[in-house]
Amino acid sequence: MSNSIKRTLNSQKRIALIAHDNMKGEIMEWCEANKEILSRHFLCGTGTTARMIAQRTGLPVFGYNSGPLGGDQEVGAQIVQGKIDMVIFFSDPLTAQPHDPDVKALLRIAQVYDIPMANNRSTADFLISSPYLNTEYTHYVSDFKEAVKERAATL
Repeated sequence: MSNSIKRTLNSQKRIALIAHDNMKGEIMEWCEANKEILSRHFLCGTGTTARMIAQRTGLPVFGYNSGPLGGDQEVGAQIVQGKIDMVIFFSDPLTAQPHDPDVKALLRIAQVYDIPMANNRSTADFLISSPYLNTEYTHYVSDFKEAVKERAATL
């Protein structure tokens, strides 16, 4: 693919786990139900969610800051650097979030970098049962540096 960079996700995925307050119980239940599968991967998440999952399941989960304190942006930065391969984000579509712009930025950056992302339990179930979860997976993302150079040349 022209103007694209080939990226290969290793068989051990780096999975970010995030949940809005009203969804923390659900993501903990989901992690508990999928503990064996998740234990084979590197887990991280926003502050409170990461801590709660680790306490409930015993899984090691690296914690960034809480979402409203910049955790969503930290996860987004890790996606940009190629350090997160998948996002499981149980979002609450019925409650206004004070850090909604951060959440939207995270969703956008996952899309830009072609990162699989689940926003609810059923999508998370599909992702975690995919044959790609435990194998290498190659995908292509836009070469943004090259695109900026081309754009700058036309200005």
